[in-house]
Amino acid sequence: MAKITTSTLLKMKQQGEKISTITAYDASFAKLFDQAGIHAILIGDSLGMVLQGQDDTLPVSIDHMVYHTQCVKRGVENTLIISDMPFMSYANLEQALTNAAKLMQAGASMVKMEGGAWLVDTIKALVERGIPVCAHLGLTPQSVNVFGGFKVQGREEAKAQQMIIDAQALEAAGAQLLVLECIPAPLGKAISEAITIPTIGIGAGKDTNGQILVMHDALGISCSYMPKFSRNFLQETGDIKKSIELYISEVSQGNFPGEDHIFK
Repeated sequence: MAKITTSTLLKMKQQGEKISTITAYDASFAKLFDQAGIHAILIGDSLGMVLQGQDDTLPVSIDHMVYHTQCVKRGVENTLIISDMPFMSYANLEQALTNAAKLMQAGASMVKMEGGAWLVDTIKALVERGIPVCAHLGLTPQSVNVFGGFKVQGREEAKAQQMIIDAQALEAAGAQLLVLECIPAPLGKAISEAITIPTIGIGAGKDTNGQILVMHDALGISCSYMPKFSRNFLQETGDIKKSIELYISEVSQGNFPGEDHIFK
């Protein structure tokens, strides 16, 4: 497999090919996922929950993210590496530039930030300085206390329309990728059609340009519960590498997510 870049993902969207993404936090899993042919790996601040046992992602620091990005980078040859900017690490422009630079220097190819149109100036500044940005709309876990829990977003018409507007603003600011989390499937389709950059869904239906799963969910080893939008691929194959290959294949063929994994 050739080295994956943001241009690769854009071309995949344009050609109607589905993008497969998964989280990883260390070199061993990253290497296995890379060899299986995954298109992108996200070092998610989800590590706060799946690695550290926290109730949410808020305790994760930029130092944690730098460390795990360095680990993943050592295991990857071809896969695109995306690193989360953790809670309050981009509260102002200076902070965003400093912390994004740390992640890029640790081995990221792109940084991910949660939020709508208020991020426009920050994204512009990062892109101008050579830092690619993946945006994130819908259920943004860093805002869990504002939402009052982990809830599906965008079910009301006004909020759905605002999300489409935000997606267009984020693209115009220079974002090259957009994660959509826990939104109704029709909204995932509408946003994907309203912008030219690829969309990566997690609980956003099958009409996004790709899918992402937390590796612990995809392998059925999450300690708390299995989210509605996930599927235990390891249970189906009995082999970790084969389970990731099955995940990639099912996404590519449009079989995952199925009806049981989407919100309406």
